[in-house]
Amino acid sequence: MSDDNNMPPFCKEFNSFQKDEAYQRKLYFLNEKLQIMVRELPLKYQQRIPNELLCSLAESLADNTVFGIVNSLMDIQHVTEKQLFQQRLQFTANQSSAMQKLMEENIDNPEKEIQRAALETKHREELKEYDKKVILELDRKVHDQQRILDMAGVPGFDITDDPMKIQVQIRLLDFILRLSQMDIS
Repeated sequence: MSDDNNMPPFCKEFNSFQKDEAYQRKLYFLNEKLQIMVRELPLKYQQRIPNELLCSLAESLADNTVFGIVNSLMDIQHVTEKQLFQQRLQFTANQSSAMQKLMEENIDNPEKEIQRAALETKHREELKEYDKKVILELDRKVHDQQRILDMAGVPGFDITDDPMKIQVQIRLLDFILRLSQMDIS
């Protein structure tokens, strides 16, 4: 580990030059990879990701902070999705249990069939409402992610409900994740 305070002035300048050169190489590498990734996209997305955005994105990725933020957001999203899935399984299991309970009751067949049909209809509506709540929760998570990335200064990210802008943001996140897997030194 070097201590810049104990270095002679010419060494400090050389060290600074080496750091600047490494930074420039990294920027060039990131920008080149981003341009390649954009060319792989359908034209409708390519048109919405100008070179200026790619250059700004490369600069924001150069110090690796954004990679950490995106990985943390991805981990949080996976946990949230898993929790919501488990909650939905529990919800449907409770509905199945209620149906099973009804079928075990000592009611004559025509009456039981009417109650079964009514319960199925009720369960379908409840599940539809439950799924709407899950979608709203996921939409809130998307807004949270957009807000965090916007606050972190990641180009291309702001809070939006515009489906096309969200699709572009998804592509940008994919680029960031792919670049985070590469050896960028």
